[in-house]
Amino acid sequence: MSETPILDNHLHLDPVNGRGAEAAEEFADAGGTHLLVLNKPSWYLVDEIGDVEVFRETFEITREVVEEATAVLDGRAWPVLGVHPALISQLVDDGYTPGEARDLMQAGLEVAAEFVADGPALAIKSGRPHYDVDDDDVWEASNEVMCHAFELSSETGCAVQLHTEGGDDFEQVAEWAEDRGLPRERVVKHYSGGPVEGPIPSVIANKDALEAAASGEEPFLMETDFLDDPDRPGAVLGPKTVPRRVRWLREEGYEEAMRTAHVDTPARVYGIDTEATLED
Repeated sequence: MSETPILDNHLHLDPVNGRGAEAAEEFADAGGTHLLVLNKPSWYLVDEIGDVEVFRETFEITREVVEEATAVLDGRAWPVLGVHPALISQLVDDGYTPGEARDLMQAGLEVAAEFVADGPALAIKSGRPHYDVDDDDVWEASNEVMCHAFELSSETGCAVQLHTEGGDDFEQVAEWAEDRGLPRERVVKHYSGGPVEGPIPSVIANKDALEAAASGEEPFLMETDFLDDPDRPGAVLGPKTVPRRVRWLREEGYEEAMRTAHVDTPARVYGIDTEATLED
């Protein structure tokens, strides 16, 4: 299966608490070739948030494990760095105002943009809470954080992956990105259950969700959202899942859709050549 690229667009590798690059090796053994590795939320990897340097430390940990992952892949891995949107609730619970939490999270995104501009990182991670938020000020501040990520991505020329609430209509979010100079095809909706309106869907590798995406003609990506959590070793899906689903989809006749997900869409969204990096 390594004759053609197989990309997991969103998973986590945790060298502090989890398996780290060992999980990437499991992905490779199953036929996977390329990874986009999202930093885990900062509170899993470092001490409590006190200032912006905590984000830098988190990003450095992720950069290092991505280098280790690349060493075991036939292709390569890239970091996608940013600030988990659920941090705003933690900060507010700790006594920050929504505005203060917003400012700190935006500063963290600016550090992530530095990693993109300097070369190690491929894209930025942002979004808004995936759970109900009772405080309108928290929701507004979260949207401001996300829109700041759009501005930074536009300035650096990179894509942004979004962690948001569920659903399939994110047209307004795509319009917000375009208003800030970021094309909607560079906005990726992480953990999509199939096609979505607005951004590019990164489809969770469940069979029903993947068939819904593969049956259409729109660009999409595939992901596991593997958490690398020792207390939940297979959560959300294990590292072998995307290669296994690619094999199954090919057997079901979706060969062209697999090229869309693993060659065409990564080039369109991130500007990466998964075929050339596989040959290298």
